[in-house]
Amino acid sequence: MMKAMLVDDEPFILQGLSVLIDWETEGYEIVKKASDGREALDYLRENNVDLIITDIRMPRLSGLELLETIRNENISDAYVIVLSGYNDFKYVRAALRHSCMDYILKPVQKEQLITNIRRAAADKEINVQKEDDNRRLQRGYLLQNMMALLQGKAQGQGLSYIKKNLRYSETLRYLHICLNDLSALEEMSDEEMAELKNGVYEQAAHYLQNDADHLFKDFFVFEEDYEIGFVYCDYMAKERGLGEEEFLEAFHRAAQSGSENMPVILLAGKQVNDISRLSRSYSSACVLRSFKGFQNHKNLYFYEKEVQVSETRTILCKQPLDALVAAVNQNDTAAVGQSVDELFAEMDRMDRTPDMVTMNLSWLIFRLLNLASEQDESVSQDEVLSYISGSVSKEAIIRGSRAHLRKFACEFAEYLVQLRKSVSRGILAEIENEVKEHYAENLTLRELGQKYYINSSYLGQVFRKRYGQSFKNYLNNYRIKEAAAQLIRTDKKIGQIAEDVGYHDLDYFISRFIEQEGCTPSRYRKRAREAE
Repeated sequence: MMKAMLVDDEPFILQGLSVLIDWETEGYEIVKKASDGREALDYLRENNVDLIITDIRMPRLSGLELLETIRNENISDAYVIVLSGYNDFKYVRAALRHSCMDYILKPVQKEQLITNIRRAAADKEINVQKEDDNRRLQRGYLLQNMMALLQGKAQGQGLSYIKKNLRYSETLRYLHICLNDLSALEEMSDEEMAELKNGVYEQAAHYLQNDADHLFKDFFVFEEDYEIGFVYCDYMAKERGLGEEEFLEAFHRAAQSGSENMPVILLAGKQVNDISRLSRSYSSACVLRSFKGFQNHKNLYFYEKEVQVSETRTILCKQPLDALVAAVNQNDTAAVGQSVDELFAEMDRMDRTPDMVTMNLSWLIFRLLNLASEQDESVSQDEVLSYISGSVSKEAIIRGSRAHLRKFACEFAEYLVQLRKSVSRGILAEIENEVKEHYAENLTLRELGQKYYINSSYLGQVFRKRYGQSFKNYLNNYRIKEAAAQLIRTDKKIGQIAEDVGYHDLDYFISRFIEQEGCTPSRYRKRAREAE
């Protein structure tokens, strides 16, 4: 509702104006009736209104003096309609000089007043839309530059824009805010996941208050839909009189309150001392995403605590580990079994402990990552880590489950075999057709991998190598192209177009559209039609 204020020293005129038209039907709420300009000015210093209808001649402060004061002191940018019994051009000129919307002679005609308040409402809507478009564009540009920063590619103008538009301090770190039940998430629709994610985002943003712009819900560098990015700076804790860990624990409680049944965890990348080095913190948070699967469950994981090996006498069983890596690389099932037995035997001789298992698993994982990278340099380490963490249980290894590690090692050996092979053009062509025919549906690599009998992780690698982007981004780009075509060809509302191409969250759709096309959907449509 638009907020209106009526100002006149004649009570019957105030009453008459309030009943002359149906204000509610016209989209207005009368929030104040002032008996003179001074009373109106006092109200405006404390409250916002959208429309002021004021008499020109009043005691204490006239309508013209009220108008001049609020404009000169930037008290209000409300639309102002001046009512007067004087048909004198000097009054009209004075009113217009201070951005008066209209000068109406008394007695006021209902139709004339309705025309003016409708014009004010329409103009306000246009201005709000422009402000919203500009806000989205600025946010979209910040997102683009932040993505480049996290990937270690931000420089020059992009880095300067981030520094200018994001409050930061010398000490900072990157965090993943993760919904932590992958099996449940895989069963959810896009709409259900977006609603859950929005709940976490809103509560986290509420806790951060003025620093909510450090949250990145629609961060397209993520392959995971269930994550929110957060750039933590040490001033956030200091301003609340808290230590870093205290602050992040309170922040976690706030984020968790936005998700009733789904656990939320925080993965804190390593601390860096300059925003230009934030990519190092982001990379370490990605590593931590998979290592959490080998640790006891917690709400908050710090890279420094979970991944870095402390200065203890924990022994690395290097010889059996090297043998196991070689057996995996050669896809030698018998040698895999023998190497696993030797690894367990050596750890048992030294009283197998959780710290020992963590250290040896860490070494094994990074060796396997190197093997995958050797097969195909385009392999995403994040995806391989995700594949590994979904297959390895630290608890099972601590309990002595050789079969568990043996099974994983053999499966990873097969995974490497697939990396060495090339997926036929036929399968990729089939997937292209799947996108063309079902782009509005919830297509996933997992389902496509099952349908075409191919490891989904490897399919993702080959897809990225062939098309230069992830499957998720390919699908989103296709959806945005279809949306752009509908914006030009049809008069559908933007919300309906978003639904038609597979987006159930309008804000997410608009953010993706800006990221790809460089402007909002409404501006894209306007430009296209102006060019015709």
